[in-house]
Amino acid sequence: MILRLLPSIPLDTPKGPALAHFLIDNGEEQDLQWVCAIDATGECWTWRNPEIRFQKNITMGRIPPKP
Repeated sequence: MILRLLPSIPLDTPKGPALAHFLIDNGEEQDLQWVCAIDATGECWTWRNPEIRFQKNITMGRIPPKP
């Protein structure tokens, strides 16, 4: 199943900040796959669920942990 994300979701990926535009669910025992456009380059990459994180959002209480 492919789900279009409206609005796009800002994520932190191994290649830097990105916007997720689609989510791919291949069923049980498969990681979700996030189809993202990298902010800096516009490249389109697909990342497995364990490889990405939501970007910080102070309003929602998602702030990076202090070292």
